[in-house]
Amino acid sequence: MTEFETNPEEQANQFLQEAYEKQMAGNVDEAIELYRRSLASKPTSEAHTCLGWAYSVKGRYGDAIRECEKAVHLDPDYGNPYNDIGAYMIETGRWEDAIPWLEKATAAERYDGRFYAWYNLGRVWEHRGDWTKALEAYRHALEQNPEYSLAEKAIRRMETALN
Repeated sequence: MTEFETNPEEQANQFLQEAYEKQMAGNVDEAIELYRRSLASKPTSEAHTCLGWAYSVKGRYGDAIRECEKAVHLDPDYGNPYNDIGAYMIETGRWEDAIPWLEKATAAERYDGRFYAWYNLGRVWEHRGDWTKALEAYRHALEQNPEYSLAEKAIRRMETALN
């Protein structure tokens, strides 16, 4: 046996990387299979989150949420699945249910994309008609990532609405 065959973590990472590349190339079905193989080798919160993302692309939001819940269970400090659950709830019209997930994402210890969660919270507040809270959330998103043009546009929209 080779070292690769005896090291489940390395094998899982390889499958995860291949799956991500397939998904980015638009081969979502192949990506789903590779994410599953990664999880069979060694379950990780990253692989569950990515599998959820692939399911969401296929419109399978219930499956996507379940995968992200598994990710949260494996690593409660990982912010991506919290934001993703919130985003999937928004996509399915469950605006109120999205709030606690997005709030957890904004506070997660291990999350480089915190600005996404702030932006999504802004979307929820805007949808609810709470423009002051929406503006505040969009500003947090832009502070986290000054290059995030969606937040910049949302801030302009909210400032115009409030004036």
